[in-house]
Order: sequence, then structure tokens, then C-alpha cells
Amino acid sequence: MLKLYGYFRSSAAYRIRIVLNLKGLAYEQSSIHLRRGEQFKPAYRALNPLARVPTLIDGERVLNQSLAIAEYVEERWPEPPLLPGDAAGRARVRALALIVACDIHPIQNTSVLAYIETAHGFDEPAKTRWAQHWIAGGFDAIETMLARDPTTETYCHGERPTVADAFLIPQVANARRFALDLTPYPTIVRIDAACRALAPFAAAATESQPDAA
Repeated sequence: MLKLYGYFRSSAAYRIRIVLNLKGLAYEQSSIHLRRGEQFKPAYRALNPLARVPTLIDGERVLNQSLAIAEYVEERWPEPPLLPGDAAGRARVRALALIVACDIHPIQNTSVLAYIETAHGFDEPAKTRWAQHWIAGGFDAIETMLARDPTTETYCHGERPTVADAFLIPQVANARRFALDLTPYPTIVRIDAACRALAPFAAAATESQPDAA
């Protein structure tokens, strides 16, 4: 059985829970409590030298980084597909996912917020404003890309969820956690509601995890 190391509040791990659920794959979860520093223990760093989650174990294979894991799962278990069949569609879905994974999430994750608190004296309101700023900048781009493209339908690309949806919905959850006003993002909000109504997304949600606290 697949084993997923994650943390209930990690949006990166949340992405992979969605991907695995959409594929209908069984997996065992192992919690790495980021706020207690469990990611820095030698046994876990041997699996993930960057001391991040998620890590996916498939037999002898140890996989890190959420987009790489998602693409591995897509190639290993191609049905149902989470990437479009055409090159342009795949590029579009990857671009949407990468805005989340590379341009939004890294700047507002737990380690960055802890650093700006300890190194620069940011209090909780200042950290919230920081997170809101970076999420809003990314969402501005995503909303524009979704709203102007006819391939945006019920989901980010077409009539079935893709990797783009698996990456977007956890970031929307983060936006709500940081009390970002989502009014300027009607397409994102609509897609979020459509996805969260699906069982694979509901089962992957933060509040549904065994280590949620």
C-alpha cells in the first residue's frame, strides 16, 4: 500500500490526498507534525532532505515535491486522467498548478511566517497581511486565466477535475484561513464549491484528517 507522510494543515499534502482520492488509490497516512518540528527528525529527513511534506512511499520509491508526486501518480495510474490529452491543455493545467506551488504557497507557508516573525518581528496581524498579499497576487493571475479561457468549465479545465483543481482548492482553504476577501475571485470560488462537493475533495479536506486538531 502507498504511504503518505503529511500534516493535516499542509496544503501541499492536501493536494496529494486529493490526487490519490481522485485516482481511487488506497493509502496509509503518517502524520508529521510541522509545528512540533517532527519534520527535522533524522528518520524523516532521510526520506525528505528538505524536511517538508508531503512524501509518498510506493514500495522502494521515495517521492518528494507535490507536483512531481502528482505527475508520478498520473503516469503510474493513468485512469482517470488528471491531465488533459493535448499538449496545450497539459501546459495550461500545469501553469495553473505551478502558480500555486511556486508563486503563492512558498511565500506564505509555515516556515516563512515563522522566519519573518523571529527575524523581522512580524506580529500575527502583520503575518496575516503578508500572507494575504501573496495569495491575492497569485489569485489575481489565476482568476484572469480562468475567466478568459473557454476551456474553463465546471472545473479549471473542462468537465472533470485535473491537477489544477487539486492544487487550487487547498490554496483556497489557506486563503480562507488567512481571512482573504474572495469577492474579487468569482471563478475561483465557483470552482472551489464544485470541487468541494465531490467526495474525493471532501475526504482530503483539512478537517477530515485523523491528525486534525
